[in-house]
Amino acid sequence: MDCKGFIAFTLLVITANVVADNPCQPNQLHIAYGDDLSKMIISWSTVNDTDSIVKYGLTVDSLTLIQKGNESMFVDGGNEKRTQYIHRVDLVDLKPNTTYFYMAGGPSGWSATYHFKTMPEGEDWSPSLAVFGDLGSENAQSLPRLKSDSAMGMYDAILHVGDFAYDLASNNGRTGDEFMEQIEPIASSIPYMTCVGNHENAYNFSNYRYIFNMPTDNKKMYYSFNMGPVHFISISTEFFYFPYYGVQQLYDQYDWVKQDLIEANKPENRLKRPWIITFGHRPMYCSNNDNDDCTNHESLVRVGIPSLKVKGFEDLFHDMGVDVAIWAHEHSYERLWPLYNMKVMNGSYDHPYTNPGGITHIITGSAGCSERLEYFMKDPPEWSAVRVSDYGFLRMNVFNKTHILFEQVSDDQNGRVIDSFTLIRDRHDSYNKMNRL
Repeated sequence: MDCKGFIAFTLLVITANVVADNPCQPNQLHIAYGDDLSKMIISWSTVNDTDSIVKYGLTVDSLTLIQKGNESMFVDGGNEKRTQYIHRVDLVDLKPNTTYFYMAGGPSGWSATYHFKTMPEGEDWSPSLAVFGDLGSENAQSLPRLKSDSAMGMYDAILHVGDFAYDLASNNGRTGDEFMEQIEPIASSIPYMTCVGNHENAYNFSNYRYIFNMPTDNKKMYYSFNMGPVHFISISTEFFYFPYYGVQQLYDQYDWVKQDLIEANKPENRLKRPWIITFGHRPMYCSNNDNDDCTNHESLVRVGIPSLKVKGFEDLFHDMGVDVAIWAHEHSYERLWPLYNMKVMNGSYDHPYTNPGGITHIITGSAGCSERLEYFMKDPPEWSAVRVSDYGFLRMNVFNKTHILFEQVSDDQNGRVIDSFTLIRDRHDSYNKMNRL
């Protein structure tokens, strides 16, 4: 039955005092930044094929602007071959630093009214983000606190660093549906920026590719975006670990990231946005006791696959002066000293995060999932600064072009900040150049 037919049927069942679910009703709403600050991507799902329309405006009772988009039928790879329709509408020509109200859907069914705020114009403002990975629909321990923080307006954006729902494809996609409904109170109003994790691998990552629409991604699963004084780069670490889905994408991603970093490092661009922050799911380094490759310090993400002439990212990130690399995958929190090639590159003994000579790595993968927490090897390596096995997430406050505050929040300890440090850089450049000074 299509949605027009359903409307007629609904009139009959309502007359008979029977309640029926509307397969044309939008659900799982989430938003993401577009490829510039005047755009916002609105995504949602319906059971049946129906309209892709967003009505929006500057007040809740004047949704006079209309933008149409498109929908794609998604067939889940499970044995039931469940279908749903993924809708995408790109809002354009939005005013900076402005709150918009919107509803999504069409005559066959509209969502509730939500709102979002666009970025301020220019680079001289202070973004605040919540950052985490490994959040499932079961044991999503940090989610209530994230919802509460978001409702109070604490965050301009969310970075979800891989592993969703556990898993998006489980139970013929129903677990993913449940998860997207759980995060809707956040993701419908705050740009929910993502990268792919290993738990999205089913059917060549098809559930992730369809559900999440990121700027300029085009289903490649890597992209970049600007936010105030920061240039963010999202990468897929999973290409290294699932080569049977195609080796060429490893070379393509590396070449794209290199070109993106070259562009970000042009003097005029690095002057405007001096901070370069990457995020990907599997870390280059970690000291957990689970025998992942990062515990052996030969992570494929770091060193690549020499037998296939596939390069890892550490040398490139170091050469291009990446300031911060954010990871998840390990269900714990670990802050590293600035380092390169397993060597600590602190700025100084007293002020290690002031003008350091290497990338600052942070692992924050304990938001909460069915696999529970993970723990650490007994004797930490010299490059490991802080290790905590609590449920929680990271807050990142970019004060300006020289200072960023990082705070790890413990949900186990009722929201207490269990680790805090400020990264200070008054020069952003290749570490090779800076270390020669």
